[in-house]
Amino acid sequence: MTTARVHDQTVCLLGEGALWHPERQELLWFDILGRTLFVGDRRHRLTELSSAAGWIDRDTVLMAQKGALVRFDLARGTGETIAGLEESNPAVRSNDGRADPWGGFWISTMGLKAEPEAGAIWRYWKGEVRQIVPKVQIPNAICFDPEGTHVVYTDTETQIVWRQALSDADGFPTGEREQVLDLRGTDLFPDGAVFDADGHLWIAFWGAGKVIGYGRDGQPVDEFSIPARQSTCPAFGGEGLSTLFVTSAAAGIPQEELAVTPETGRTFAVETGFRGVPEPKVVL
Repeated sequence: MTTARVHDQTVCLLGEGALWHPERQELLWFDILGRTLFVGDRRHRLTELSSAAGWIDRDTVLMAQKGALVRFDLARGTGETIAGLEESNPAVRSNDGRADPWGGFWISTMGLKAEPEAGAIWRYWKGEVRQIVPKVQIPNAICFDPEGTHVVYTDTETQIVWRQALSDADGFPTGEREQVLDLRGTDLFPDGAVFDADGHLWIAFWGAGKVIGYGRDGQPVDEFSIPARQSTCPAFGGEGLSTLFVTSAAAGIPQEELAVTPETGRTFAVETGFRGVPEPKVVL
């Protein structure tokens, strides 16, 4: 059985937004509640709740935070607002996000207390932020198949994973969405997700401490466990993009449980027999 190792010892309240930067060859991730961006072995303290990023070039990323999309300089630790993100609604924050093959950036918002229908999924494209999916509770699992033909996403509480075709011309959704997975009746609540080069969909499951890969037929192909039950977001990286990094969260877990599960909230790495896809860059 493949064993997960600790990639970073820091205990995150809500680890999220794992991203392997293809030019820096480093893992980036966030502690949303801890207001921290991790870049390799460095830390950037942030003023706002921040959750996901897409890379622009070696030294800058487009970072999603409460109320804004920010061009963030990784060398200087400074940011510049590029666009608003539900800036008029102080009751929501950013959540899951990922760049698409056209250079756009998809990002979700959700209520600060995960209120039903308070969230949405948005897309930044050519200077405009447009709503894609309205009335979502906990929007997650935003990712794109290796051919760039579909987007996948979920509302975690519903336990249903959706996919929707994308226009060849501009990457916006077209047609009706369809179910990829219906996990109702199980203890699997989908959180972050990523595709590998063979089209397997890898989903981190909140509360289950695992990442499961699904084939194009919807059947499981493999799974990897981590020693933290609140697994949140996977990302392929490392040499050959064969390492699966997984963030986790310590928030909400009773102290007595944390005492016997000390690795809760840390970020993990698992060596796999699968190969990821380089993340596309964001085009401003």
